[in-house]
Amino acid sequence: MVSLYANLTSLNGNNTREIFARRSFLPEHSNGLWKIETGFVRTFTYLEDGTTVALGLWGPGDIVGKSLSKLEPYQMECLTKVEATVLPLEQWTQLTETLLAHIQQAQELMVIRSHKKVDTMLIKLLAWLSKKFGSEVEKGRLIDMRLTHEDLAEMLGSTRVTITRVLGQFEQEGLINRLSLHRIVLREEEIWYYEI
Repeated sequence: MVSLYANLTSLNGNNTREIFARRSFLPEHSNGLWKIETGFVRTFTYLEDGTTVALGLWGPGDIVGKSLSKLEPYQMECLTKVEATVLPLEQWTQLTETLLAHIQQAQELMVIRSHKKVDTMLIKLLAWLSKKFGSEVEKGRLIDMRLTHEDLAEMLGSTRVTITRVLGQFEQEGLINRLSLHRIVLREEEIWYYEI
């Protein structure tokens, strides 16, 4: 059995890297933050009815932690294998930049989720993911985050079935190529008409 938390150290300042398995959770620290060294983390909360609300997607160099939110519950799930470093708050000198990054990402996701049609929301989300986390490949930009259809649905307040249908539609239209392990190549030159 895999532990959800691997090699948890104290916050007394040695800033060692911790390794977390895919789908495990970063533990909360009341006086510390996590700096993501490798991998991807999503932050989210739940509504009273159990609906998941996405708060952000974070990758290498990003900072996450319960101290940056007043929401209860506040979860930090590893979408991939993650290496992260504990940063004691009293030693963190770039708090303003971290807060600005969280505010900016929240606003970007809020605008994406404000579109009326799921296909528009999804293509905007894929474009945002490709710009923030993607890498250039021969046929477009690779989003190698291994997001499941359920992950995408939760981010957009949709259903897995709808996301699966729309991704299939995008693939037929030549907007994306789906690869194994939930990886997607977005053909950015083909999505211009969704910008209108």
